[in-house]
Amino acid sequence: MSGSDDDTIRITPDGGDGDSFTSTTSQSWFSRIGGALMGLLFALLLLPGSGWLLFWNEGRAVQTARSLTEGAGIVRSVPAERPDATNEGKLVHVSGPVRMTQLPFDADFDVKPPNGTLRLARIVEMYQWVEENHSETRTRMGGGTETVTTSTYRREWREGRVDSSRFRQPNGHENPQPRQSSRNFFAQGVTLGGFRIAESQLSAIPAAEPLTPANGEATRYVGNDANNPRVGDLRISWRYAHPETVSVIGAQVGDGFGPYATNAGDRLLILRAGSLPAAAMFQQAQDDNKLLTWILRAVGVVLMFIGWSLLLAPLKVLADVIPPLGAVVGFGTMALAGVLTFLAAPVIIAVAWLFYRPLVGIAILAAGMALAYGITRLRRRRPQVEKPA
Repeated sequence: MSGSDDDTIRITPDGGDGDSFTSTTSQSWFSRIGGALMGLLFALLLLPGSGWLLFWNEGRAVQTARSLTEGAGIVRSVPAERPDATNEGKLVHVSGPVRMTQLPFDADFDVKPPNGTLRLARIVEMYQWVEENHSETRTRMGGGTETVTTSTYRREWREGRVDSSRFRQPNGHENPQPRQSSRNFFAQGVTLGGFRIAESQLSAIPAAEPLTPANGEATRYVGNDANNPRVGDLRISWRYAHPETVSVIGAQVGDGFGPYATNAGDRLLILRAGSLPAAAMFQQAQDDNKLLTWILRAVGVVLMFIGWSLLLAPLKVLADVIPPLGAVVGFGTMALAGVLTFLAAPVIIAVAWLFYRPLVGIAILAAGMALAYGITRLRRRRPQVEKPA
């Protein structure tokens, strides 16, 4: 038995720029039990998957750190003027001014960036419908639920297209396909001294500087009235990157660059805007690796918490036959899911450290045991204060 829509009610329009709808759906206790059991099956996949992500992430972080350390130890900085054939296949660092034979060009709008531009980015925003949903669920006696969802629709400028077919109320809120799309354009024939830089490698340079085309319009408007936009109208702007110098670390391949395969397992190819020493580029890459490691750790912990929550969800549904009891059990299952997550996740990370970094892992484990032992000894030696008779 599945949930069903009891009614759909339209609320007052939102000042002419949007509207809101409410829908009330009910779900029986038996339907909720079925959904909770399906969630339990999903949890049996999510829990080992999140554990694998945490374990794999530690190995990935170690491999990347070792590869960068290896690269920093063998890289050689070479002059940019002319590739030396004796460096073929070796890890080299080259830095200097860049040249190109042809600037990037947006032919659709006849937009040309200033001289020295390596990358031109077109950003296309469309005026379109967006949906926001806010739901409130009430548990009824007997374990069934009633959910009141308010869907608010308004028009905004958004890059890309919001899929209006997934809206709860798609009628009257249809978003057309945009007539133009965001796109990147790259300079041709880019050289760093005597070295060539491939077009695919230029995407590593961010286009962050706003461009004002020659006609003085920083933003192009595609539509009838910019002061009164309609759904489907476009707002187009450009950004560009024109570094005077570029620094590259990679394998010398002929008169160009390619990924360098390290013994640790990674393939190194680093390109940055500006004149940077090799040590600074490797340090920045190490910092990026640490940031990514913490992001993936957070993702793994959140997925594990969701998995434990789904695994314990049937207990709350069973207790919801009496709503106050279900609220207490629900709070308890969420707390238990948090405890299990913060017990299991650090253990998995610690095991990964023992597997990938046995010496460091053993040292940390020994330090933790010594700290725990020291605290215990101090507590035993603390003088007991005699209580007055």
